[in-house]
Amino acid sequence: MSEIIDAIKQEISKVVVGQEKMIEGLLAGLICRGHILLEGVPGLAKTTTVNALAKTLGLEFKRVQFTPDLLPSDIIGTEIYDPANNAFKIKKGPVFTNLLLADEINRAPAKVQSALLEVMQERQVTIGDETFKIDLPFLVMATQNPIEQEGAYELPEAQLDRFMMKVVVGYNTKQEELEIARRVANNGFETIQQVASLTDLEQIRKEAMQVHLDEEIENYIIELIFATRNPKEYGLEDLEKYLEFGASPRASIDMYKASRAIAYLKGQDFVSPIEIAYIAKEILRHRIILSYEAQAEGITQDYIISKVLSAVPIP
Repeated sequence: MSEIIDAIKQEISKVVVGQEKMIEGLLAGLICRGHILLEGVPGLAKTTTVNALAKTLGLEFKRVQFTPDLLPSDIIGTEIYDPANNAFKIKKGPVFTNLLLADEINRAPAKVQSALLEVMQERQVTIGDETFKIDLPFLVMATQNPIEQEGAYELPEAQLDRFMMKVVVGYNTKQEELEIARRVANNGFETIQQVASLTDLEQIRKEAMQVHLDEEIENYIIELIFATRNPKEYGLEDLEKYLEFGASPRASIDMYKASRAIAYLKGQDFVSPIEIAYIAKEILRHRIILSYEAQAEGITQDYIISKVLSAVPIP
């Protein structure tokens, strides 16, 4: 199936220049059925990439622009009175899709965030007194602006934990930015073609789940997670004052699954410590809760993860 993966990447490259980490993160999310959070300033092709990915696979795709006045019913749907039949009928919302792009997810208030929790975790929606299952595959791919920006809400920890990865999207290199400018100014972007199907995606998923994880690698994953909870036991006493809470058990599950997906995308049939280190920040950065002292001193989650990676012995 490597030729299909290459074809998908080739199609996405028609409209996105660079940003390999973001593209790999989204593909890993599709393979593992895990939700992905993309963070970065506007204009870095976050929305374009998700849209392109949906087109390459022929997936149903819907986009919701999150705003401060958004209501839960705008996302999940609502009951509408039908006077002709003197009864209520269900109007389903945009979550009834394969790929839901939640654009600028941190601009919506808490009620809307909580409405997403059930569908992200259970793949089901409750409208009135009826519960509806969401067809698989179903993924939420959310974008957010950095928290410091005006008019943004901080996502609740319980919702952040539902995202398999948080990918921080940075600026392109000078050469990549010049290529973007040339493409747009001269002839625009090429049309994305569908190069795979749901059947192909399911086959890729099955193959990725066959990627071997040695027992030493499994233990390495657990040690990394526990080092974020009990840094003192790993010779990281200086980090204790910066940590309110370490990573949750979902971090262990998601690192296990995502490391297989990344190894598969690289054409390997086994996971090495290189894949673990490659995705550690994406899996952990949104699950580590920093203390007030850390925030006051400008200590980031990425700094904590780097320290943990250097302290835990590599198998």
